[in-house]
Amino acid sequence: MKRRLILLAGVFTLAAPRLRAGSPRRLALRHSHTGARFDGPWHDGADPDPGAMVELSAVLADSAAIRPRPFDAAALGILADVAEAAGLSGPLVVRSGYRTPAINAAVHGAGDSQHLRAGAIDLEVASARIQQVGGLALGLGRGGVGLYPRRGFVHLDSGPVRAWNGDAPGGGIPAPVEDRIGRIAAAWRNPGGRR
Repeated sequence: MKRRLILLAGVFTLAAPRLRAGSPRRLALRHSHTGARFDGPWHDGADPDPGAMVELSAVLADSAAIRPRPFDAAALGILADVAEAAGLSGPLVVRSGYRTPAINAAVHGAGDSQHLRAGAIDLEVASARIQQVGGLALGLGRGGVGLYPRRGFVHLDSGPVRAWNGDAPGGGIPAPVEDRIGRIAAAWRNPGGRR
């Protein structure tokens, strides 16, 4: 499964559209639990729009958040890039964005979840497209990607590059993406095959 995901990431990286530098960016999304919505420009092509970031932070916060935490623009950039590359038409449905510690514990989230720092988004995706969307996200090489096909979403975050299948037995543990170049370099350093 992991090999297939890594292979798909390589293929989709080649197929992913290249963004023009400086082009304004828009997002249309809805939080599935709170019903909060955002539809408009969020980035001018050089920097995130501060007003839009305040709105997005509120939309992406869980219902227990009294004061939303400022959402990470890098995570929103990943979401926008994946949505564009996959041809997802809006509004994107977000199941989870920023989580308070209480909500994170209630949903059995990881203690160091990127959701706690407002750097993760669980994006609702049709089951038939989970692998494709996950492969595109992994191909960006810009954060964590978790696939949850039985639950119908892809986790995207701006943390370290890693991947996991949250629905597989024991699959909820993120693993670093394979470093093939590093492995080849190590093999060249150790020609006898001894480790």
